[in-house]
Amino acid sequence: MVSTEDTLPLTAPAATPRRRRWLTVLLWLLIAPFAVWAAARVLGLERGFPTVQLIAFTPYVALASLAPLALALLTKRVWPAVAAAVVTVAFAACVLPRWISDSDAGVPEGPTLRVLSVNMLMGRADPDRIVSLVRDGAVDLLAVQEYTDEGRAALRKAGLDETLANVVSYPRPGVSGSAVYSRFPLTDKGYRRFTSDFGQARAGVTVPGALEVYVESVHPCAPSDRQRNSCWVADLAAQPAATPAGPVNLLIGDFNATLDHEAFRQVLAKGYHDAADVAGAGLTTSWPYDDRWFIPGVTLDHVLTDERVGVRKVVVHRIAGTDHKAVFAELVLPKADA
Repeated sequence: MVSTEDTLPLTAPAATPRRRRWLTVLLWLLIAPFAVWAAARVLGLERGFPTVQLIAFTPYVALASLAPLALALLTKRVWPAVAAAVVTVAFAACVLPRWISDSDAGVPEGPTLRVLSVNMLMGRADPDRIVSLVRDGAVDLLAVQEYTDEGRAALRKAGLDETLANVVSYPRPGVSGSAVYSRFPLTDKGYRRFTSDFGQARAGVTVPGALEVYVESVHPCAPSDRQRNSCWVADLAAQPAATPAGPVNLLIGDFNATLDHEAFRQVLAKGYHDAADVAGAGLTTSWPYDDRWFIPGVTLDHVLTDERVGVRKVVVHRIAGTDHKAVFAELVLPKADA
C-alpha cells in the first residue's frame, strides 16, 4: 500500500523564479509611463503636439497611478512599490491642492464683485440661459469669448443690456470676438490682438468702494495641432502681469489651458491666483460639454485674480449651444483706502 504522505504535498509549491521575475518586469513596465508623465508635469517638460494636449488629463492619470502601487504592494515587490509610491506622491502634490480650500487664509473685507465667464462658441450659446445666470447670480461683470455680431444681437434681445448696461464690445466672426459687460461704469481699454488673430476685450471697471479694476476677457489660441502650439505659447506669454501696487487685475475667460500646463503656470507666476484653486474647486471641469463624450472633462476656463483679491466661491454652469461651461466666481476686492 502507498502512503498518502508519499503522494500529497504538505504545502503549495513556491512560485518559480521565472514567474517572479516576469511579474517584477511587468510591474516596472506599468510604473514607467506614470513616472515619465509625472516627471513631465513636475518639471514642465510638455512640448508640442500631442504632449500639450495629453498633459491636460493629468488628474485622471494621477488617479490611475494608484493601480501599479496597489499591485506592487499586493505582490510584495519592495522596490517597485517604492518607485510607484514616489510617482503617486508627485502626482498628489500637483493635483490635490486644487481640491483643498485655502480658507485658513481668510477672506479680506471689501466690496464684493460677482463675475461670470462664458465662451459662446461663435455666438451660438443660449442667450436666455446666459441672461438667467446673470440675473439669478446677481452678476456684476460678464466676460464673453467667441463673441460675434449674432451673439451680441441675441444677448441684447434676451435682455442682457437691461441688467448689465455698460459694455466694451469687440464682436468678430468666428472665435476671436470678445466683450466685457458690467453693471458698474466701464472704460474701454481697447482690444488686445495677438499675432494668432485671437484677441481680448480690455476694460477698466469702477466698483464703488474698491480700488480701480482692470479686466480682460481672455482667449488665447488653442493648441489644437502642431502648427498652433507655438501661437498658444505666445498668446499665454502675452497675458499682462498683475500690478500689486496699482489697479486690481482680473483675467477671466477661456485660457485653453489647465493648471497642469507650464505655460499657464507662467501666467500665474506674474502675480495671479486661480480663483477655483483658492476655493478648493480647482478640479471642477469646464470643457468639453457637447457630443464629444469620449473626451474626459478638463478645466480650461478660469478666473485669475491678483493676490490682493479674496475668493468666496467658484461654481460652473452648463449652457446649451456651447461646449464650455460658464464659470461664476464671487470675489472680494481690496478697499479703495487699503
